[in-house]
Amino acid sequence: MAEEKVVKMAVTALKEGTVIDHVPAGQVFKVVDVMNLYEYKKALRIGMYLDSKTYGKKDILKIEDRYLTQDEANMIALIAPNATINIIKDWKVAKKIQVSVPDVVTGLRCGNPRCITRYDKIKTVFSVLDKKTLKVRCHYCEHVFGKEEVI
Repeated sequence: MAEEKVVKMAVTALKEGTVIDHVPAGQVFKVVDVMNLYEYKKALRIGMYLDSKTYGKKDILKIEDRYLTQDEANMIALIAPNATINIIKDWKVAKKIQVSVPDVVTGLRCGNPRCITRYDKIKTVFSVLDKKTLKVRCHYCEHVFGKEEVI
């Protein structure tokens, strides 16, 4: 008798939008936070601690009818350096992007409570000093932070 292959979908498919896959287990809400999705009015599909052949466990985020900016992809790379971003159009993967940690990241919140970016409407800019440990330096206050302090 032939063995049946059972496919189970833990998080339902999207017709249009973005899928962020291979987020480290337990980190998907950091992605939601840096992308400021708490007030997004379309469907967010979140899977946490899903089985992964490569990583053991992973999280996944599916965002209906929304596509990422380059700044958002760069911020995701700091949280999930091995993430894959899939652009979905008409139920199919139209484009697959492997994120990489950039040299400069904008849009993160500076961890220094005295930084001018915390009080004025200035877009933050961070230089990535070390891509492996994810050390960054604020362009404005020049403080150096680990990723946990800015994300």
